[in-house]
Amino acid sequence: MKGLILSGGKGTRLRPITYTSAKQLVPVANKPVLFRVIETIRDAGVEEIGVVIGITGPEVRAAVGDGSRWGVRITYIEQDEPLGLAHAVKISRDFLGDERFVMFLGDNCIQGGIAPLLEQFGASDFNAQIVLKQVSTPEQYGVAVLDERGQIVRLIEKPRQPPSDLALVGIYMFDKSIWEAVEAIRPSWRGELEITDAIQWLVEHGRRVFPYIHHGWWIDTGKKDDMLEANRLVLEEMPASVEGFVDRDSHLIGKVIIEKGAEIINSTIRGPAIIGEHTRIINAYVGPFTSIYHHCLIESAEIEHSIVLEHCTIRDLPHRLEDSLIGRHVEITRSPRKPKAYRLVLGDHSNVGVL
Repeated sequence: MKGLILSGGKGTRLRPITYTSAKQLVPVANKPVLFRVIETIRDAGVEEIGVVIGITGPEVRAAVGDGSRWGVRITYIEQDEPLGLAHAVKISRDFLGDERFVMFLGDNCIQGGIAPLLEQFGASDFNAQIVLKQVSTPEQYGVAVLDERGQIVRLIEKPRQPPSDLALVGIYMFDKSIWEAVEAIRPSWRGELEITDAIQWLVEHGRRVFPYIHHGWWIDTGKKDDMLEANRLVLEEMPASVEGFVDRDSHLIGKVIIEKGAEIINSTIRGPAIIGEHTRIINAYVGPFTSIYHHCLIESAEIEHSIVLEHCTIRDLPHRLEDSLIGRHVEITRSPRKPKAYRLVLGDHSNVGVL
């Protein structure tokens, strides 16, 4: 089997971070989500992976390379405009050929991997298999309606009144019959070729399409709160380790990961938390469910339930920073100048709470 990862799109739900970075490269527990997807597919035994890229393609190419670090071969497939998931499949035909393949959205995290699922599909005569998950907000997703036998009857893309709470989680397996489907469908009201329409075509034309209901956690990391939730879930599953320096006046409580070259000076880290390579934590408190990426400085400050990207400085804060996603090369400090005032430079769609 081959793999297909969709890593295009503009990431509008994660702005302002995605004005300057691909959403798939934002790290969860100090590892970009896209890297986690590549590892998930590799761990299922797939070595040839196509990555569909769009406007952020150069950044994705630079970060991922040829795939050799994961023991896979990466082929890049350029999508000029984000015209739908089925369109991404359609333009990937030269890479995929007539082989069975798994398609995975590049901004998704799923518990437990997909190895058993791919093994089942590879040994079956299914034409397609889709992964479903019960969700509380099905109107935000494509949803599936099953009959009393558990077979797929209907698929609907982001319905206003959902007939089901079973969402398509962004993991699909297809054989060559998908090519007939993507050629047969027409753009939706959104102007996109919807993968739900392609799968519906397979169902209506008698192809064998089987659902798989996932019972572990799954997160679409397209929004800030979802990114923080994914960070929390992944951190809870990681084992503690200390490869950096922790001085005698510091305290590590619970599952804490200190990566190579990191320094913890006179500080408390309460896990689950991860401190990235060459990051310095000085006279500070880092609370649970926090990921500090590489080459950061946290000094005389408190932070918890947050993600801080690389090369950030956070120091001398009068209050705790929490529930935050901090972009690259950000500096947050308390100004000594008077009169006291907030002085901010904020990108579009920023959200700031102050006291």
